[in-house]
Amino acid sequence: MNIETLQSFLGWCTFFNSGLLLVWLLSFWLAHDWIYRSHCKLCKLSVETFDSIHYSGMAYYKISIFMLNLAPYLALHVIQ
Repeated sequence: MNIETLQSFLGWCTFFNSGLLLVWLLSFWLAHDWIYRSHCKLCKLSVETFDSIHYSGMAYYKISIFMLNLAPYLALHVIQ
């Protein structure tokens, strides 16, 4: 595997993971009540706890995208 292939792979991973994060954010924002009701059928959560879990998950996912996809992608561009 050469550097160009790895750059391309990391670029596409960044793109798809960012798209998934955007879908998660938009669905959480636009269908909050429906998602909350469907989750409450499985376990009892307060709205504050539900929001906290989702916002924390989005933050961890975003940090993971930066650390595992975007930073190596940019590092490979710098060394090339």
